[in-house]
Amino acid sequence: MPAESRAHQRRRRRTHLLLAGAAGLATAGALAAALPATATAEESSQKHGGGYQFSRYQDVQLLSFNDLHGNLEPPAGSSGRVTELQHDGTTKTIDAGGVEYLATHLRQAREGNKYSITAAGGDMVGASPLISGLFHDEPTIEALNKLDLDVTSVGNHEFDEGAKELARLQNGGCHPTAGCYTDEEFEGADFPYLAANVLDEKTGKPILKPYWVWKKKDVKVGFIGVTLEDTPGVVSADGVKGLKFKDEVETINKYAKVLQRQGVKSIVALIHEGGLPASGSYNYNCDSPGAGDGISGPIVDIAKNITPQVDALVTGHTHAAYVCTIPDPAGKPRMVTSAASFGRIYTDTTLTYDRFTGDIARTSVKSANHVVTRTVAKAPDMTELISRWNTLAAPIGNRAIGYISADIPNTGTESPIGDLIADAQLAHGKELDPETDLALMNPGGVRAPLTYAAKGSEGDGVVTYAEGFTVQPFSNTVNLQDFTGAQLIQVLKEQVSGTNAASPKVLQVSSGLTYTLDLTKTGADRVVTDSIKLNGEAINPTATYRVATNSFLAGGGDGFPTLGQGTNDLVGSDDLTALEKYLTANSSATNPIAPPAANRITVVSQ
Repeated sequence: MPAESRAHQRRRRRTHLLLAGAAGLATAGALAAALPATATAEESSQKHGGGYQFSRYQDVQLLSFNDLHGNLEPPAGSSGRVTELQHDGTTKTIDAGGVEYLATHLRQAREGNKYSITAAGGDMVGASPLISGLFHDEPTIEALNKLDLDVTSVGNHEFDEGAKELARLQNGGCHPTAGCYTDEEFEGADFPYLAANVLDEKTGKPILKPYWVWKKKDVKVGFIGVTLEDTPGVVSADGVKGLKFKDEVETINKYAKVLQRQGVKSIVALIHEGGLPASGSYNYNCDSPGAGDGISGPIVDIAKNITPQVDALVTGHTHAAYVCTIPDPAGKPRMVTSAASFGRIYTDTTLTYDRFTGDIARTSVKSANHVVTRTVAKAPDMTELISRWNTLAAPIGNRAIGYISADIPNTGTESPIGDLIADAQLAHGKELDPETDLALMNPGGVRAPLTYAAKGSEGDGVVTYAEGFTVQPFSNTVNLQDFTGAQLIQVLKEQVSGTNAASPKVLQVSSGLTYTLDLTKTGADRVVTDSIKLNGEAINPTATYRVATNSFLAGGGDGFPTLGQGTNDLVGSDDLTALEKYLTANSSATNPIAPPAANRITVVSQ
């Protein structure tokens, strides 16, 4: 039987079980405590033949997370920690993440909640560690099936390998070039991927379902899924070829009307776009001092313009954690949530469903973020899954590629690991062309730190291929291009202007390139032109410079259009190979490489 048919039957069976499950009504007293302020206990129920026929209000649990990025194992270093705000105003750091623990937390959260939905905000796959990325993220889809994920929006990283590969992840089937990794054909996702604003350029129709409706007895909740309209600006051109990405607000409002016409009044939008919270603590009060004051960024305008027919927004993309209320166009507060990234956080939201209206009673919506701590028992089925795929990956992943003397973090405006990668690409560039002058690396391409402590049996300080893959999983090539000095200066200014004005993307730079970033100024002026120097000499606007970047940047990605205007192109090896060769050449067990000082960019903040 074809895999697509099996997946379809599996989804049908699961839906049947969902609809057939016992519902168990709560008592009127218990419901009254959860009712909107405008409701009364008498309004919450109807009598029939001397008994209660049904309760008016039903609490529906919505569990959500986002930006998992194939992190099945606990993320390393700072990528596997969250900051918690304490009652006395201090903060503490908590180790978090790993699907063995995420599964346990979600299963415990569902206990006693007969009306429970699990949804996600995109980027479940892509930019994944070796255990998932090596197998084109089939292990992550398998894990999400086991997590009983009900629905997710697409994110930009779902398009890293193009629409056809995304369709395969949804419907199943072996990879077109890598084939099958096990004796059984890959069955695909049990849950629907929603892509309401991603259209096929030829047909003008969404490439996947635009919406999905969860039903249990007489309760219906609709979900609309979108990714950010600027997905083509943050994904390689090949990944979005033949696709058109529409405005998030217009798309959600369009399908909210469709759902309303179908009698679905309770609607949740899954949006792979997000905001920037005022605090790095996952549990800070986002609504203090006023509604929405604790968050900035694209999601704020999106939330303010989405029709009031939508009752809650689950967001992502920025890898931030927040639970905020932002007023809808009618001025009513509406919940907007995000659960950080890498499976470190999940959000638990209570939606109070009104059976009389079929809508959510907004005044009763409650939500909170929770840490996926590693102090709970591991889920055995996830442990088995990880072990099985690690066994397949081990011959490749366990190979040593270098040695480090301490952690090499990926935090900060200029990060030590970003500098290391830029140096590796400069070295690879010089192999291809000795005239190569410098290298630039986009911060979004640096996915994780390198940690000194051994992850397995390799020993402390040993960098394995799997760890390198986790840092650079995209398989971008290292490209050489010629730019004038004036263009190089413009590239640096594009970090903080144009599409990057509101959320700067500070490139990681190779050794020898220095400049000052003055954050007290605005726009392009934040890059101090006179401070830009290469090996101590000012950049000559009319001179030609040979620059190494990855293929994503070379195509003008991440809001750097000038990088797409280079000449005399030369394509080298993939970026991970460049990093591997650099570590192998510059480190040994007796002489490990030290973390770069991260002092190439002088940041002025006040």
